[in-house]
Amino acid sequence: QIQLVESGGGLVQPGGSLRLSCVASGIIFKNYDMVWHRQAPGKQRELVAFISSGGSVNYGDSVKGRFTISRDNAKNGVYLQMNSLKPADTAVYYCSTHDFRGTIWGQGTQVTVSS
Repeated sequence: QIQLVESGGGLVQPGGSLRLSCVASGIIFKNYDMVWHRQAPGKQRELVAFISSGGSVNYGDSVKGRFTISRDNAKNGVYLQMNSLKPADTAVYYCSTHDFRGTIWGQGTQVTVSS
């Protein structure tokens, strides 16, 4: 059974930083592209960052230059370093991957940016 478990969310002041983690089980992690999405209240889920199995990365326009996605295949983990956080970054953050079974989602972790 494939499982994605996110952690690292919390309350942070504007301008602060957080590092989210997502650990996968039930897959050969190194072979999978991984994605971070987020969903704010009343808004559609949006792509935040993508990292391919080969390490290529891409970012949503709203986070470019502030967020960094990385992966550690030895730990089955994908990470999102978030710097210079803004209130607009407040959302539930989800990691996901996909294969022939479809898209697999984690349960999400809440990030709140507020003074």
